[in-house]
Amino acid sequence: MANNSLTDTDKQQISRWRLILGEEAEDALKDTAPEGEYGGLSEKQVLMDQTLSAIYGSSDETFSNSRSAGNKKSSPVLSKWLGNLRSLFDNETVVVVQNDAIERKGLKQLLLEPELLESIEPDMNMASLLLELKDQIPSKSKESARHYIKKIVEKINSLLESRIRSSVTASLNKKSHSPLPSASAIDFKYTISRNLKNFNKEVGSIIPERVWFYDRRAKSSKWNIILDIDQSGSMGESIIFSSIMASILASMSSVKTNIVAFDTEIMDLTDLSSDPVDLLFGFQMGGGTDIKKSIEYCQSLVTDPTHTLFFLISDLDEYGSRNGLLTKIQELKDSGVTVIVLLAIADGGKAYYDKTTASEIAKMSVPCFACPPERLPELLAGALMKHDLTGFMKK
Repeated sequence: MANNSLTDTDKQQISRWRLILGEEAEDALKDTAPEGEYGGLSEKQVLMDQTLSAIYGSSDETFSNSRSAGNKKSSPVLSKWLGNLRSLFDNETVVVVQNDAIERKGLKQLLLEPELLESIEPDMNMASLLLELKDQIPSKSKESARHYIKKIVEKINSLLESRIRSSVTASLNKKSHSPLPSASAIDFKYTISRNLKNFNKEVGSIIPERVWFYDRRAKSSKWNIILDIDQSGSMGESIIFSSIMASILASMSSVKTNIVAFDTEIMDLTDLSSDPVDLLFGFQMGGGTDIKKSIEYCQSLVTDPTHTLFFLISDLDEYGSRNGLLTKIQELKDSGVTVIVLLAIADGGKAYYDKTTASEIAKMSVPCFACPPERLPELLAGALMKHDLTGFMKK
C-alpha cells in the first residue's frame, strides 16, 4: 500500500476500521497509508468515535463522575451523550449501545433521572430493568418511568389486541343465540350486522326486523383463563408480554381472567388487570421461585375444570420441590383443566428455562414451549378450541 495512492474506498475502509478499533489503532492505521494520505476521521466520525468510546473505550472518563444518582452534574453529560447517540445511529444500534452502557458503566441509578428517561429509546431490556428497579425510583421520576413503560405497552398492545380479541371471540363461537328476550342479553353487533338491509333513510336509523340474544346458558360454561406468572429476576420480557395479554383478556366479558404472580410468595394481581401499566408495576421482580406453591393457589381458583385454561409462565427454575411441581401439574391436567407451560423468553425471544424440568413436563403430554408474542393469539385460539398443542411450535 505504501507505493500506491489510496482510493476513496480505501480511505472509507480505513476510517471504518479506525472507528471499530478505537483511538489506540490511530498510529498503526496511519503507518499503513502512503505518507500524507491518511486523513483521519471526518467531523461526524469524530463525534461517533467519542460517543462509542464513552462505552467501549479502555480509558474514557465521560461517565467517571456519573456513578451516583445523587450527583446532579452527571445528568447533563449523560443527556448530551444520549442525544448524540440518537442523532448518529439507527434505533437498533441505539438500543444495543444503551444496554451496553448500563452493563459496562454501572448507570442503573442514572436511569431514574426523569430527564434521562425521556431521552432513552424504548426497549424491552430497559423496560425490564426499570420494573426491577421500580422500588428505588424517586418520586420525581415515577411519572417518567410510567410513561416509558406505557410506550412499550402501547407498542405491543397495538400489535396484539385486535388479534387476541378476534381469536378468542372466534374460538368461543358466540353465534349461539336464544329466542328468549332480555335487553341485557342483546347481541348488538350481530343484530346490527343482520339488519343493515333495514336501514330507514327517513328516520336515519336501522329498524331491526329481528333481535338476536346471547344464550344465557352459555354463561354457566364461561371460560376461566388463569395466568400464573413467575416474577423472579430473569422474567422481565415474559412478564411484560404476559401482563399485556392478561389485561386484554381481562377486558373481555366473554372470559374470566385471573392473574397470579409468584416467587416464593403468592400475589393475586387480578384487581390491577384494567391497566397493564398498573399491572406491571404490581410485580415484585426478584427473589426465589416456589412454583408448586403457586399452582396450589391457582387450583383454588378453578370452579369448572373443563372450561379452565391454565398458563404457567416460568423459567422452571424451581427452588421448592420439583416433584411437587410435576405432581400439581398432573393434578390440574387430570381434573380436566387445559394446562400450557410457556417458557421464559429473553434477549428478543430466546428461550430461557430449566431443561430437565421442561423435559419432565413434556413427557406428561403437557404443551411446554417458548411462544413468540406474535403467536399468542393463535395459541389462545387453539387452546380454547381444545386442539392438540404439543406440536404447536413445530408448525
